[in-house]
Order: sequence, then structure tokens, then C-alpha cells
Amino acid sequence: MTRTKATAWVGGVLYLFVLVLLVGGATRASGTVHGVGSLLAVSLLVGVLRRMPLLALALTLFGATAVVVFTPGSVHPSLSVSYQGQFLSYLAVDLVLGFIVATCTRRASIAAVAVSFAVQLLVIGSFAHGDSLTVNAVIALLAMAASCMAGLLSRERHQHAVALRSQEVAEAVTAERLRIARELHDMIAHSIGIIAIQAGVGSRVIQTQPAEAREALRAIETTSRETLSGLRRTLVALRQADLDAATSGKAALAPSPGLADLERLAAATADAGVRVDVRRSGEQRPLPADIDLSAYRIVQEALTNVVRHADTGRCRVAIRYGDEELSVEVVDDGRGATANGPAHGFGLVGMRERVGLLNGHLSAGPRPEGGFRVAARLPLPELVGVPVEAR
Repeated sequence: MTRTKATAWVGGVLYLFVLVLLVGGATRASGTVHGVGSLLAVSLLVGVLRRMPLLALALTLFGATAVVVFTPGSVHPSLSVSYQGQFLSYLAVDLVLGFIVATCTRRASIAAVAVSFAVQLLVIGSFAHGDSLTVNAVIALLAMAASCMAGLLSRERHQHAVALRSQEVAEAVTAERLRIARELHDMIAHSIGIIAIQAGVGSRVIQTQPAEAREALRAIETTSRETLSGLRRTLVALRQADLDAATSGKAALAPSPGLADLERLAAATADAGVRVDVRRSGEQRPLPADIDLSAYRIVQEALTNVVRHADTGRCRVAIRYGDEELSVEVVDDGRGATANGPAHGFGLVGMRERVGLLNGHLSAGPRPEGGFRVAARLPLPELVGVPVEAR
């Protein structure tokens, strides 16, 4: 940031230096030479223009006016026809004006247009003579109008692109949340099914086989605790709608996939042309269904991006079971720079949505040594892996 600021100020100083050379030297040169020279010199103000557009406009207005005023033939009406080219310096003002209209606020743009219009008409009216007065005034107005129209078109295109991108991201987030809601429904149905079966077993053997009844109650308690824990972390952040899927009732309910299915996922990815090296570390243990499902989906989406975008034949998946969090990492050695594409970006949106709902952390980006890395850390509840004592 400091280097960019210094570059901008150096460019401003050089612009003023070139301006002094134009108006103070080469006095025998024609006004066209002076005008073209000041027009080219505005390229030195690119840094100032990006950081302080209004200051850049002030400098170009000052420079263009100085060229017109101090060009030798401007003050001699008899020589005016030979020196009308000095008004070309105001084209630099129009370029800056177009940038301001495209990027600055409406109030700043209106003020910039008004000041530029007044200065140009005043100078042209004072230093143009005879028939050239009307011609130069019309040309100046047309050039200013063209620059403002170009700025407005650029502004509208940028706003439309931003709005379209925001809408696409919002739709992607909504679709991802609804998909998570459907999968959460599958998880709850699976857990409630286990509870119902165990409750039925316990009710039948409670009189004749108390030990089996206690085991059934223990399983019910463990399953219900894990399910409630997952609901508290996930359901509060999800939309409660997807009426089409809820009313159709035709979708078959199946157990949700988890990290136990990674080898099958790796085999499917290998069939697509990418060999997956799955590594597990730490004490492997059962996970809450929502965390298990989210970890699987993160790996699945990352592998999908590797197949589609990385242009590589292998990647590595690392799963680490920690005491307080589950770590998931997917690394490839392909074309990491392609990760900024729209499709890849929406995949990352879904990953971040899942990780955010679980109060976790996701990092994704190109690696310095090449390739792309996706890493997620999902906090684990204290009840995971801790047996429930019978009362």
C-alpha cells in the first residue's frame, strides 16, 4: 500500500514537471504539439487517479488550462488559427472525468462535470477567436458528453455485474442450505428409527431380560443426545422451507454418508482419472451425524473440484481426529490458479456454509509450491466418544 501511494505521488510530481517543460520550453512549437504533449502526460496521473480521482481532475484541469493560457499564439488573435490545437489538452480532462463518473458517487460526479464544464467554456470563450470559438466550444461539449456517457455505461455494467454475482451467490447459498436441510432430515429420520427400534426391544424384554432392556435404553439415550446436539448446532441456522420436497413425499430416505464411505468415494474419483491417497490419523471414533456428513461433503466437493479444474492425476485427503476438533484437508498439485472460476467459487460457498453452521473454520486457496489446498476444522462436542453411564 505504501509503495502504491509513493508511486502515485511520484507520478503527480512528474506530471507537474512535464507541464512546466511544455509551457516554459519549446515556445516555437505549435499549439497542437503542446496539446498532444499534455494529453500524453496525463498517463503519469494513473496512480493519483485510482487513489484520489478528484485531485487528478484538479491537476489535469490546471495543466490543460496552463497549456492554453501560456501557449504563445493564444494571446495573439491574429495567430489564433494556427494555435487551436492547444485545446486538445482538455481531452485529458475528459478522460479523467469519464473515470470519475464511472467510479465515484453521483454527487461527486455532478460536481466534477459542472466544474469541468465551466472551466472549459470559460477558457475556450476567452482564448478562441472568430469562427473557431463556436467550433471549439461544440467539440469540447461533444467530447465531454462522450466521456460522461462512457463513464455511465461502465458504471451501469459494473453495477449489473455486482448485482448478478450477488444474486448468484445468494441462490447458491439458499440451494446449499436447502440441501443441508434435506440431509438433516435424513439424519433425524435415521436416528429416530434407531430409537424406535430400541424402544420396542426394551418394552418387550423389560420384565424378562432387564440387562437387554438397560442396553436398549442406553442406546436410546446416546442416540437422542447426539441427535439433539446436532440439531442445536445446525437447525437454528437453516431455513425451514423446501415445500416442494416436503409435500411430494417421493424421495426415498437413506442413511447419510460419512467419513466411513471415503474409500468408496476415493474409488469413484479414481474411476474419473484422479487417484486419491486417503490418510487418517488420531483416535478414530464415532462422530455426530451432522459433523460426519459435513466432513464427507467437504471432501466430496473438494475432490469434485480437483477432477474438474486441477488437471492432475492425484491428490491427498488427510483426516485427523483431535481431542477437540476434526481436521479435514484435501491437497492437489494441479493448476491452483484456476480455483477462482465461478463453478469452483460456488463449491467453496457451499463448503463455507457447512463449516460456518458448525462453528468451524475453512481455508482454501492456491499453494505457494503449486496446486490447491482445502482445509477445514470442525469442533467436536464433549460427548463424542464418551460412553454414557447407566443410571
